[in-house]
Amino acid sequence: MTMLKNKHITFSLILVCLVVVSPMAKAHIQGVLACTVNGNLPLTGTSAPPFANAGVQLQCGRQNTVVATSTTNSAGIFALPSNLIQMLLSTLLSDCRLVVTTPLATCNASLPLGNLVSQLTVVGSTVNGLLNVVNIAPSGFTLTTK
Repeated sequence: MTMLKNKHITFSLILVCLVVVSPMAKAHIQGVLACTVNGNLPLTGTSAPPFANAGVQLQCGRQNTVVATSTTNSAGIFALPSNLIQMLLSTLLSDCRLVVTTPLATCNASLPLGNLVSQLTVVGSTVNGLLNVVNIAPSGFTLTTK
């Protein structure tokens, strides 16, 4: 009986060590939203005003399930809370998208109706101790009409 208890304790200790030593990954999604027809910053020397206070959702799957939400700040910057994103990186990149829920007319009445939508892309990663943070950004917003 004592030997059985020791095996359970030994197994538990090995399991705890594997969990502590194994590298963990976290996804960090952020981007900038401009008040343009496609939400992207211009590539040329011209500037565009930021799309402030815009709702941004991370939607996944065929049902467009909302996984995380954010609101752009006064500079048009948004960041999704990475503690809410619990899925494989491959699934996140292939099955999820960013959707701007605030109409474009909110920042400029002359812009067309529709939603801005973007796929995701990896832009780098950072190692912080045992934690690997994968930095993800929009691959480029496009306007979709309803």
